[in-house]
Amino acid sequence: MFDDRTDAGKRLAADLERRGVQADVVLGIPRGALPVARPVADALDADLDVVVARKMGAPGNPEVALGAVASDGSVWYNDDLIDRVGASEKYIKEVRAEEADNAREKADRYRETDGVPDLRGKRALVVDDGVATGATATACLRQVRETGADWIALAVPVGSPRAVDALEREADAVIALQTPADFRAVGQYYRTFGQVTDTEAIEYLDRGS
Repeated sequence: MFDDRTDAGKRLAADLERRGVQADVVLGIPRGALPVARPVADALDADLDVVVARKMGAPGNPEVALGAVASDGSVWYNDDLIDRVGASEKYIKEVRAEEADNAREKADRYRETDGVPDLRGKRALVVDDGVATGATATACLRQVRETGADWIALAVPVGSPRAVDALEREADAVIALQTPADFRAVGQYYRTFGQVTDTEAIEYLDRGS
């Protein structure tokens, strides 16, 4: 159990240091990952930036993720779920375009330049506050992969075993402090797990300036 996201970030940072992990850039997934990513970036003496993706909700039930799309259009689909809910090709195309636009707008709020920073030849560590389905993290990792980074890893305080296993196919390394067999939701492993506002998240980026 973590006290809050900052506590989780400090504990994640300590674990990464023990493992000897090195990164040139830490990329937090807004908004909830920024309080986790800040201590990690500080501990690894790395720049802190963001990588943004949006879930693509099911028809009539936006909380059910049919996949996720990053700000550059990189996408991951949950094909089994798409078939199960009967989402049409037209619906998928429309929701992908809409959420890609939303992801780009969100990324623009966090940085002055478009897209992920130039990561060619660099080691990139993506950080989130936890993974449940892994949809958003997958889209983000695929976006980072397109930049030509030499090494890409994902680090989270907690995640479902199934999602963590799947994400290992998307990254060079996946580090999760906890992968409980009875995982139900990320928030159950935090004593305090309130919403992080855009203003608060941007402040974590500014602290490294």
